[in-house]
Amino acid sequence: MKMRLINVTKSIYIGLLSATLFFQGCGDYFDVGNNPNLVTEPSLNSLLSSVTHRTGMNAYRYGSTASYYVQYLASPSEGSATDIYDITDLSTSWAEAYYAMSDAYDMITAAEESGANLHVGVGKLLTAYNLSLVSDTWDSAPYTEAFSRVETFTPVYDSPEQLYQTIGQLIDEAIVAFGSTDATMALDPTLDLIHGGDVNKWIRTAYGLKARYLNKISKKSAYNPQAVLSALDDAYLSAEDDMKMGLFSGNNPWASIAISNANSLLGGWLSSNLIKHVNGETYGIVDPRVAKITDLTVNGNYVGTPNGGGNQGPLANTVHDECYISTNSPVTTEEAPVYIMTFEELKFVEAEAAFRAGLTSRAYEAYLAGIRASMAKFQVAAAARDSYIAEPSVSVGASALTLDLIFKEKYVATYLNFEAWNDARRHDYGYQSFQMPLGAVLPTFIRQVAIPNSEIVNNPGNIPTQVSLDSPLWWDKP
Repeated sequence: MKMRLINVTKSIYIGLLSATLFFQGCGDYFDVGNNPNLVTEPSLNSLLSSVTHRTGMNAYRYGSTASYYVQYLASPSEGSATDIYDITDLSTSWAEAYYAMSDAYDMITAAEESGANLHVGVGKLLTAYNLSLVSDTWDSAPYTEAFSRVETFTPVYDSPEQLYQTIGQLIDEAIVAFGSTDATMALDPTLDLIHGGDVNKWIRTAYGLKARYLNKISKKSAYNPQAVLSALDDAYLSAEDDMKMGLFSGNNPWASIAISNANSLLGGWLSSNLIKHVNGETYGIVDPRVAKITDLTVNGNYVGTPNGGGNQGPLANTVHDECYISTNSPVTTEEAPVYIMTFEELKFVEAEAAFRAGLTSRAYEAYLAGIRASMAKFQVAAAARDSYIAEPSVSVGASALTLDLIFKEKYVATYLNFEAWNDARRHDYGYQSFQMPLGAVLPTFIRQVAIPNSEIVNNPGNIPTQVSLDSPLWWDKP
């Protein structure tokens, strides 16, 4: 007996992605034997739970990798592959994004058949988000043949331009679906792990993701800052709208790293670049968020680890003489949600788009609002917040605002978020005093990741020509 895990009209490529990780010894993804514990026809709300959970975990998973590239994190081991831009295998991350899109595809298909348009909207929007993680990491990837009614083990790769257009189309279609007045089923508030069934928040999130999508092509001639601002007009009203995943267990995966680190299972060390960014060394002003990101070392100071350099302290790695992810930080406590997109991030998107549009007053107001919202997220005291903002190097006035200042502040606001790597590449890693990793194997900063081994093995005839990992993605060049 075959148990139906995913819609059998969809490409069986999805099952091939990482079958050895999940179904070793079985047939293809659809042929898993007579297992009475498997759900043969998952309900729409069961799929809603799966899609929202997978998406949140992918935000963490991809954010974790990008955090080494954008130098939020550094390895305590000298010459770590991720630190020095050596080739790493992200087959699991690749597969998990496709598993999320697979569940979304099933939900969309079943929802369209039953008129559950709100589930269609969630499915299409989260497909767009997961597809953007893949395309922003690898540039091109399978999509059209991977999600089609023609079964294939070896789908062709869509071009990065095709993927970008697909993402935009999915976002627009999600917005239409959310606007439906005749949906046959509500979103279950207990199984929607992102917005708790609140359709208005989903609509605002859709417009926020659209603004992200439109702003990403800032180097292209087609970039339209007014279109970005128009999308933002319908996006978040406050941090209450944040796109974030609640957790089943109450154990934030970032906090899990911090807990493991405290138990001498090393990970989650903060990069010297990040620490210098906020402890006063780089900009001559202490950012009060530093005390809400990490803890003082045993020496009573804030010290980071240089990427590629490993532990710099004179003592063993287990001595807290360098800074780590902290369970005392509001964004990495055990009970914190996984943040996917936030109000403060979108205020900096607004600041950038308005600046590029020549709307200096709007840009400056959004820039300051983004700082305040970020301070609130980190639970910085009002007096410390106001003192920081009052500094002449922060409150520069509308006429003196620069893109460098906007990106400088956004870098802190997007701590541990994958989107920070998109920003670093769009900004050409132009943060003040930003250093290449020690012992880097590339001549300049990393801009993409090598094709996963799973694809090299399973789909060799379609993978694109491998290029140097410092080669810009299509949207990262004029």
